[in-house]
Amino acid sequence: MLRRCFVLLTCFSCLSLSLTTVSQAADAQKPNLIFIMADDLGYAELGCYGQTKIKTPHIDQLAADGMKFTQAYAGCMVCQPSRSVLMTGQHTGHTAVRANDLNQLLYEEDKTVAEVLKSAGYATGCFGKWGLGYAGTPGRPNQKGFDQFTGQLLQVHAHFYYPFWIWRNEEKVMLPENENNQRGTYIHDLIHEDAKAFIRKNKDQPFFAYLPYIIPHVELVVPEESERPYRGKFPKTEIKDPRPGYIGSEDGLTTFAGMVSRLDDHVGEIVTLLEQLGIRDNTLLIFTSDNGGQGGNWKDMTDFFHGNAPLKGHKGTMYEGGLRVPFIASWPGKIAPGTTSDLQIGFWDVLPTFADAAGTKVPAGVDIDGISFLPTLLGKGKQKQHPYLYWEYTKGAIRSRALRMGDWKAVQNRMNRPVELYDLSQDIGETKDLASQHPDKVKELTRTMEQAHTAPRDFPQTLKPVGIKGYVK
Repeated sequence: MLRRCFVLLTCFSCLSLSLTTVSQAADAQKPNLIFIMADDLGYAELGCYGQTKIKTPHIDQLAADGMKFTQAYAGCMVCQPSRSVLMTGQHTGHTAVRANDLNQLLYEEDKTVAEVLKSAGYATGCFGKWGLGYAGTPGRPNQKGFDQFTGQLLQVHAHFYYPFWIWRNEEKVMLPENENNQRGTYIHDLIHEDAKAFIRKNKDQPFFAYLPYIIPHVELVVPEESERPYRGKFPKTEIKDPRPGYIGSEDGLTTFAGMVSRLDDHVGEIVTLLEQLGIRDNTLLIFTSDNGGQGGNWKDMTDFFHGNAPLKGHKGTMYEGGLRVPFIASWPGKIAPGTTSDLQIGFWDVLPTFADAAGTKVPAGVDIDGISFLPTLLGKGKQKQHPYLYWEYTKGAIRSRALRMGDWKAVQNRMNRPVELYDLSQDIGETKDLASQHPDKVKELTRTMEQAHTAPRDFPQTLKPVGIKGYVK
């Protein structure tokens, strides 16, 4: 009898071990997911998108190894709502955060891509600029599905490359080497090192690494080794920062090029790390930017590099130069190398695509606007397409909006201004307003914009802005 019990226990133990092994093997087949997002990088500020003055060999190699999208769009034309769209899978007519407003944030009911993947067994980490909830609110990353966070909760904090403190999860990490105007730790480098540490730590399980890096958003400053290759290659141009206390550059074009190259180097380091860990082939890596290239006081700098060419406008506008972004996907053995796609996609498509790749589904009751573009990435199955893409910027009573339907693009810069109409198939630079020639098309697209908009959340204004002294000394 004892012998029989021993045999049965041994069999059950073997079965349990076998099931565990199968489960581990199944988890190992789930791809790692990495989303690297630059800050204010223009559509054409990469070599693979036509840049000739700034060298970006590592990102160019990603495009050569994978798929380059030519009609990919950010969630909005500025950073905060664009990130909300990315996280929630809802365009700005539906997502919670629709403006650069520190009091707009995600609530508990707003489900993020990190929460979807975490429920599917993924380790999750966020490294960089968050912008969707500050300390003590339900919108901070550790409350929105991320196991680990290093970076800046508020976008104002992320304006500075030498702050005297930074968040690591729920704790403030002090950086005394950046006090008294010292430049000890370039904060992008610290964020990048924590991102690499997260990848190493989770190499044996599926992980989602969200890397919303702060480069090359101004202020204009980068360590000398990144500027050195460009020194003397451009007209020496002083580019001051008009904001008190912000760093400008005596050789601004060189500094900006160095910032983009430092970003490129760090993308290369991520790829090299994946190869060293033996997980490159099981990793879907996407690189993009949160909106178009910089305008305003930095418009001439962006234009010198033809950073948004051939598009009209810059960051902060609803024209293509504010919305269309570089978008590269690489997954060796799964995505055919050297491919280009003209599929029209937006940031709201990332959540369902990553869920699809992870073999999970968006939870019932969670409404999203996104469509998985995994069939396009893999070259398998039928790709669904959007009937339209929609954007709006809502803060108080001021709202600008735009809609793309096929090749038609409607832009309304303020609600009291007329709707402009462009045919992007013939006029990618949006130079010819065709509204007067096609009034019926204007009515159709305007009606669709109205249908795409829901009333925004009424956010209480509780956060008192923190001045520059809260972040730099």
